[in-house]
Amino acid sequence: WPLKQAHLDFIKGAMAGVNREGTGSRAFAGAPYASAGKTGTAQLYSLRGGKYEAGKVGERLRDHALFIAFAPLDKPTVALAVVVENGGFGAQSAAPIARQVFDYHLLGKRAEAAAAEDEAEPEED
Repeated sequence: WPLKQAHLDFIKGAMAGVNREGTGSRAFAGAPYASAGKTGTAQLYSLRGGKYEAGKVGERLRDHALFIAFAPLDKPTVALAVVVENGGFGAQSAAPIARQVFDYHLLGKRAEAAAAEDEAEPEED
């Protein structure tokens, strides 16, 4: 049962809004291409009746960060799902990884940190 085109257009528009002005917008600020995404968080640990605060639980019990996306918006050539175990929020941890993958795929750009590490001279003992 295929989705109606109107429903697909609505979903695509909502996901484009996430990267343009929503939770994914910081990671995609200044991108020379339009993309669409959805951030998410998977709860790993629950405090019964209490308030969850990431800094007060062990790192291995912190929420997983999620982000799904595709680009370019009009004629996608890449789609991905990023899961960062115990990464917290998708916008903080997972969306920036997606941006790096898209930049590499669409623009041929490597992440600056990885490129700097590759070009650094090895330390002498």
